[in-house]
Amino acid sequence: MSREGSVRRPARRLTAGTSETLEETVAEEVAIALVYNGISHAVMMATPCDLEDFARGFSLTERIVERPSEIYDMEVEPVGRGIEVRLEIAAQRMAGLQQRRRSLAGRTGCGLCGVDSLEAALRAVPAVSNPHRVARLAIERAMAGLPEHQRINRTNGATHAAGWASPEGTLVAVREDVGRHNALDKLAGALASSDAAEPGGFVVVTSRCSYEMVQKAAAIAASAIAAVSAPTSLAIETAEQAGVALVAFVREGRLTVYAHADRIIA
Repeated sequence: MSREGSVRRPARRLTAGTSETLEETVAEEVAIALVYNGISHAVMMATPCDLEDFARGFSLTERIVERPSEIYDMEVEPVGRGIEVRLEIAAQRMAGLQQRRRSLAGRTGCGLCGVDSLEAALRAVPAVSNPHRVARLAIERAMAGLPEHQRINRTNGATHAAGWASPEGTLVAVREDVGRHNALDKLAGALASSDAAEPGGFVVVTSRCSYEMVQKAAAIAASAIAAVSAPTSLAIETAEQAGVALVAFVREGRLTVYAHADRIIA
């Protein structure tokens, strides 16, 4: 594991009548186990960099903890072919996590980890307090600035990015991962450790926008989430509920607002 997000692998390029052996740079994807107070909660497939940000952000956006101060300690340890991120969290939060797990029979390596019912999967998202209006030009500026910060993607062409922008559209933090949810969790963790998420800021992502993406944006009090691709119906419903403006198809000088259009300044 490189911890740089990319590895080199042999490949063969075929064209009409020719064959060429080469070495390609590809995105690294590794099993990351999130272990709370000695108990494994979820195994995610992720890019093995910024893992402390990832674990902190996942813990906050999945409401395992309510605030960063409830994470007392964290260690990142390679184990076999994967990596364990071991967190020590407040006893009260661990009790809640164990209650959540009690009737859980199994889980997949991605998606809504630690959820065993429709009610838990579709839980109400707390509304963002005092959401700000966001200018269209600020959204376009932030999205246009993302490629400059996508160091890993420039190398392998296979990672998503999530960025936090100031109200003026200046990117103050960007994180990358092969998983779009993971990139947003890493961003949430980075913001929690730096206090860079000023009021009125918003999220930009290089992916489609699903329910979970809106949920995570709301958890970090984003005024808006702007995606380069399409939203889902549940993402729109969740954004309306959470008070998060949902913007999609941000490209080529245009964008489409699907939720809280009155808060996007033309």
